[in-house]
Amino acid sequence: MTVEAERAAERVARQSYGKLVAFLAARSRDLPAAEDALSQALIDALRVWPERGIPDRPEAWLLVAARRNLMQGTRHRSVQKNARPTIALAFEEAEARMNDATAEAFPDDRLKLLFVCTHPQIDKSVHTPLMLQVVLGIDAKAIAQAFVVSPAAMGQRLVRAKANIRDTGIGFAIPDRRTVPERLSAVLSAIYAAYGLGWDDLDGADGGRSALSNEAIWLCRALLSMLPDEPEVIGLLALMLYCEGRRAARRNAEGDYVALEQQSTDRWNAIMLAEADALLRKAGAANRFGPFQCMAAIQSVHAARRQTGMTNWDALVTFYDALLMMQPTVGARVSRAAVLGRTKGAQAGLDCLASMDAKEIKAYQPYWAVRAHLLTEVENYREAETAYLSAIGLSDSPAVRGFLLCRLANVRSGVA
Repeated sequence: MTVEAERAAERVARQSYGKLVAFLAARSRDLPAAEDALSQALIDALRVWPERGIPDRPEAWLLVAARRNLMQGTRHRSVQKNARPTIALAFEEAEARMNDATAEAFPDDRLKLLFVCTHPQIDKSVHTPLMLQVVLGIDAKAIAQAFVVSPAAMGQRLVRAKANIRDTGIGFAIPDRRTVPERLSAVLSAIYAAYGLGWDDLDGADGGRSALSNEAIWLCRALLSMLPDEPEVIGLLALMLYCEGRRAARRNAEGDYVALEQQSTDRWNAIMLAEADALLRKAGAANRFGPFQCMAAIQSVHAARRQTGMTNWDALVTFYDALLMMQPTVGARVSRAAVLGRTKGAQAGLDCLASMDAKEIKAYQPYWAVRAHLLTEVENYREAETAYLSAIGLSDSPAVRGFLLCRLANVRSGVA
């Protein structure tokens, strides 16, 4: 029973952490305290559930336990006296609803928390990491790895940001529609970062992190319901659906990684891709072209292969040029180099890679994978081998490493 209880607690924490924290924080106005209360509730669950059994409504149990912890905490912290009755009343209502089997689920306040995490009073550099931790429950170590900083440094940034939210009294609410555009870019970037973490979990080795992709898509749909005519929100949803529509084709029947160009379009989700097509057309009608629409347009070119049987590489160069004008990121430059290798020859792609800052690409795995492929194309097998070894060493995915090892073996055997 202990193992089953542990699994149940882990499952509800993974699936509902953001919803529970958002619910607690929106009513207590104290994000660090809400997280502490929920963490203690999870500890209590691991102690109580093996003895008494897993509750019928685990989310309700955790919310009630966390609410109790939070209310006890308010008696020991400097909380305005006139605020305590309001907090207590809100949680009493929530507890009554959660204990009523016929009641609707508790409100999902994650959108409110998203805007809190990206408030102008919070340092911009911590917007996305903060959202990843408090809204989606990603631990500081994993976030630090994604942002190439030490776990200690990332942990300190997150702690300071949460204290800032509490101490400055940032409101837990969707901002006025007039001010939403000013904060929208940060929210969209945070949602896309969450999707990227889920997408990168090709092997499912990161404790169910692939579920983040579904969470990110849900958050974007919720945001779109609030801003139905905002082209960049529409563009982000289209972008994620284009990628998600190809998920099943990323592995073959044996579980091996399959590169995009080799994927069977029969395994793509036609319904999801059709929705992405429609969304991109809707976004384009607004005549306000932004980076997420541009990235979605790039994916639409790849998706069109299911209908045309070919990839329009020249169109991809055009879109990458446009994207680099808006967001000159390392990833976009590397991807453009790969596309140039198809349209103007491998040497043109290599020249593009050679112009990049060595510090930026030193630990960037896609750079080395693209460089290895292009070097193989120009028959520079010695340097290609070195690049493949770098790409393999920087890859966290066993499936991707296996794919690259196979290519490395071909280079070494002279059959590349």
